[in-house]
Amino acid sequence: MAALRVLPALAAALFLAAAGQASKYSREANEALAAAGSKRREAGEFRVVRLNQVWEKAQRLHLSAVKLAELHSDLKIQEKDELSWKKLKAEGLDEDGEKEAKLRRNLHVIMTKYGMNEKKDSQLVDTNYIKDGTESNTLDDPRLEKLWSKAKTSGKFSDEELDKLWREFKHHKEKIREYNILLETVSRTEDIHKNVINPSEENLVKEEILHNKHRELKEKLRSINQGFERLRKVSHQGYDTTSEFEEPRVIDLWDMAKSANFTEKELESFREELKHFEAKIEKHHHYQKQLEISHQKLKHVEGTGDKDHLNRNKEKYAMLQEKTKELGYKVKKHLQDLSSRISQGLQHNEL
Repeated sequence: MAALRVLPALAAALFLAAAGQASKYSREANEALAAAGSKRREAGEFRVVRLNQVWEKAQRLHLSAVKLAELHSDLKIQEKDELSWKKLKAEGLDEDGEKEAKLRRNLHVIMTKYGMNEKKDSQLVDTNYIKDGTESNTLDDPRLEKLWSKAKTSGKFSDEELDKLWREFKHHKEKIREYNILLETVSRTEDIHKNVINPSEENLVKEEILHNKHRELKEKLRSINQGFERLRKVSHQGYDTTSEFEEPRVIDLWDMAKSANFTEKELESFREELKHFEAKIEKHHHYQKQLEISHQKLKHVEGTGDKDHLNRNKEKYAMLQEKTKELGYKVKKHLQDLSSRISQGLQHNEL
């Protein structure tokens, strides 16, 4: 009997020891993540010099903690693409310079998106975030404003559904803005190519270059048109209770996937992958919210003069910052891969 009484106590002790060890490992993992970020910053945030220059410039801007983490993820994708291009170039696989030109366009889009371009364009400035880093509540498009106004007063949406619909409207606004930036960038690079391409190669190369550029624009415009039709339908009819996706980017991908040249089996596989992608986005959103809360708390603690409290908050903020950057990169990389697969399916439709 005595031995039996000892067993529960022993089990409880082992459980507490295991829980303490797990907490220790979790804490050590978080500390290691923050330390890795600190070490990387000392060595240079990126392996491409001009991306480090962009990142350093961004540190001086009044961007929110979340927006800065988003920029970091965009630059990590750009870094991956630039390093891949360097390998291609070394193997002589970018003779016409189109991949290099696309990299320049992408960097221009990133810099314009975050308000870092030297040339000021009233239509391309970053209207998503006002000077103090908080989100703007305007949609910058009369058609979107009208739809949103009708939806708000229709009585068809709960508060939660209105929040969800607002995210869709903001996502659509961002798509239009990115299309305009890309259109302006493509126009500039077309002029450059006219001067660079050797006349003897012009008929062979120029047509392919223009086709690649305008295919990207065409795909973005198709997505914008589909997105607007969806917003118009939802605003008038309310949400379909059978809808399986909630995240705007996932809804876009699913709508476009259904128009692509996928077999039934491929479409079902893509649907399952989108479910995993949506879960990844939700996790990223969670860390973005935690990062913003941590940033606000850190600003508050800085004014108290409590050094121990300040150091603990700095450590937590550094950990959340690294985790948000890491998840942001994974989301953007996954989005890039999924979009590429759909693009290939849509191109096949056009053949």
